[in-house]
Amino acid sequence: SSGINAEWPLRPGGLVGDEDTCTAFLLGGIGELNNAREPNFLVVKKDTTIGEIETHLKKLLTRKDIGIVLINQHIANDVRHIIEQHTAAIPALLEIPSKEHPYDPAKDSILKRAKGMFNIDDLR
Repeated sequence: SSGINAEWPLRPGGLVGDEDTCTAFLLGGIGELNNAREPNFLVVKKDTTIGEIETHLKKLLTRKDIGIVLINQHIANDVRHIIEQHTAAIPALLEIPSKEHPYDPAKDSILKRAKGMFNIDDLR
């Protein structure tokens, strides 16, 4: 037995990131196309519009075959309004650093929401 519950479907992740981040994750095998030939990633370049980022992120957050969406934090800052509206547990939405932009926990709205769920006394 592999220890994996076969009744629980394993879902691929989605990614919205800069070129370096996407290259690393794609080399790691995260990239796929669904049955409709839609990729589970968006490479954000200098000429990518905020509208394109918003559209792709909204699609990833509504796809039933996606379990987690990773987004570079500096890109998340441009679409913060969409991230703050996302309240579903699946797909989970995580902000990650990039090579050029370090992670800033003060800007992570998902982390802020998680901190609000716990009392410090619960963690002792």
